Amino acid sequence: MSFVPPGSGWPGDPAAPETPVAHGAAEVAKLAAESRTLGELTARQSVCRACPRLVEWRETVADVKRRAFATERYWGRPVPGWGEERPHTVIVGLAPAAHGGNRTGRIFTGDRSGDWLFASLYRTGLAAQETSTHAADGQRLLGARVLAAVRCAPPANRPTSEERDACRPWLSRELALVAESVRVIVALGGFAWDALWPALADAGFTRPPRRPRFGHGAEVALEYRGAKVTLLGCYHPSQQNTFTGRVTADMLDAVFSRAVALARESRR
Repeated sequence: MSFVPPGSGWPGDPAAPETPVAHGAAEVAKLAAESRTLGELTARQSVCRACPRLVEWRETVADVKRRAFATERYWGRPVPGWGEERPHTVIVGLAPAAHGGNRTGRIFTGDRSGDWLFASLYRTGLAAQETSTHAADGQRLLGARVLAAVRCAPPANRPTSEERDACRPWLSRELALVAESVRVIVALGGFAWDALWPALADAGFTRPPRRPRFGHGAEVALEYRGAKVTLLGCYHPSQQNTFTGRVTADMLDAVFSRAVALARESRR
């Protein structure tokens, strides 16, 4: 285990001087488990170097850049979850986009998937603005928090199963730290659905013994310390899905409207 030196120079960088750096799955598990707050967890995961393939890819993308963003500084590191610290709804995606979250430092920010997602969150009352373009754009999540199953941008948007499993402790610990207030969890796509299943158990959620199949609009009853929690399935707003019509704005709105309704019912 090593430590990140002080001062990256990035505005709002969560990593403090001498933040420990994970260089393998065992160190990820240890550092995640020892994180006492969301801030500490965010700092530790933002400097993680546990998966060599992902580290090489995210940093190469940040160095070479896309022509449209040639003058911008890329984040080029793991992208932590963001949003409310006591959310009623948690939204879990696959991984940061190479020129989206890997560029902006905020998940689902600065890419086409994020355009669809935040427009729907805004329409359903879960976001303050219709767009999320960069980390200082004033966007706020309202009663929600957005996470990724894998925190680094993967080549071709395809993490390996080993990379998913190595990253799982960050997801598990973040779920555990917000679990008291959570009443709805939305999985964006089958990858997030599958990644969530063991992470929910790690975080202390009670779930059915067999994992139900993923589907758009699927609902699974969970519990956390006696409180009812619902897992919802939603097709990922990837360009492949939005361009082909597999997922539409109305379909996204239906899932997030359901999430809001479930969260409201739990407060009665």
